[in-house]
Amino acid sequence: MEPKNSPNPVPCWIPASGHALRHAGIHFDAVRISGVLGEQVSYEIMQFTDFQAGPIIRSWIGMRSMYFLVPPGTASAYRWPAGVDALVRKGSDFVGVPALRGLTYPLDWRSEPTAEDPFVDTALLFELLTKVVSGGISAVR
Repeated sequence: MEPKNSPNPVPCWIPASGHALRHAGIHFDAVRISGVLGEQVSYEIMQFTDFQAGPIIRSWIGMRSMYFLVPPGTASAYRWPAGVDALVRKGSDFVGVPALRGLTYPLDWRSEPTAEDPFVDTALLFELLTKVVSGGISAVR
């Protein structure tokens, strides 16, 4: 069977096993939100999209960051709050991307990309993040 004829082809930037570093700004931009704020925003976007949020990568090391993968060229269009990083195509912005299956520690998928949702909606991410930061959405229930 040819991969391009598969009903759910895996994007070329997702490794077959383990995890790999991908340069931001080529296949995707990324918005990194660390700690409890990242958990809260991922919860809110998952709820809002009925669990069809697009690709969100969770890192289990350090401050336990969430990486929201958005369309390339869109992350720099927003003024993100302090502590939130837009990873775009410049010198050293890389994102660890886990395989869809198997051992991928310390990375895993909070939400996988699909053919229908290949990216997180950048405008929706910004809107929900802004509401969480401003207190418009209360803490995770």
